[in-house]
Amino acid sequence: MSRLLIFGLGYTATRLADRLTQEGWHVTATRRTATETALAFDDEPAVRAEIAAATHILSSVPPADEQDPVLTRYGPALLRTRWLGYLSSTGVYGDAQGAWVDESAPVGTGRRNARAAADLRWQTLPQASIFRLPGIYGPGRSALDRVREGRAHRIDLRTQVFSRIHVDDIVSGVIAGMDGPPGVYNLADDRPSSQNAVIEAACDLLGLPWPELQSLDAADLSPMARGFYAENRRVANGKAKRVLDWSPAFPDYRAGLRALNATTSPAIASAEPTPA
Repeated sequence: MSRLLIFGLGYTATRLADRLTQEGWHVTATRRTATETALAFDDEPAVRAEIAAATHILSSVPPADEQDPVLTRYGPALLRTRWLGYLSSTGVYGDAQGAWVDESAPVGTGRRNARAAADLRWQTLPQASIFRLPGIYGPGRSALDRVREGRAHRIDLRTQVFSRIHVDDIVSGVIAGMDGPPGVYNLADDRPSSQNAVIEAACDLLGLPWPELQSLDAADLSPMARGFYAENRRVANGKAKRVLDWSPAFPDYRAGLRALNATTSPAIASAEPTPA
């Protein structure tokens, strides 16, 4: 039986665990503290036993204090595993002023220096596949949810553009990567666009008005959200398509939002016929 150990059972990793469990895999995971479904990350005897038993290991743990926690604590033990995967970020590319970037683009020039360092460190492991991910959306975490909750913004930055990826397309990309050669892969959809276009499409699907355009200062965004608007790039996914024979089921934000809206919109009951 194929056995997957996941370091960091977050949003994306949980979707992957559910998919592979349904397909007959044995999946274990770690969290910061132990739960009914995960080991504590610092329970070294239990974690090392799972590392030894695993055929595949995936880390979705971000850097902490300029270090990669998984490699710092368990790095040498990982070398005996058949396949390693790491969920990185397209933020390692920094600002490209709207240009396309692929896996050959330099990294470490933006605000994600620790992430870039971790990305490069994972590349030194010969059996590792590094998946660089843009903005992730999916059930419970999309523009539809922000619009419904009154948290959506339209920022007056007309040239800003970004890429995104539906969580289920990450899952299929990681699974494809398990049978492909190690290396770095961008997993992104086919149609980079502005954040405003995504918010507007979500409003249209929900039948709600678009938020007014605001300046970046007037929107009073969190530092993390404000940092998002500081970078501008389009992420190319051609390598994953060619090498892994992968393609996104949701090739653009419209397809992804339509599918999410279809599964979350309340069903409308048919009216009873008027008695004769």
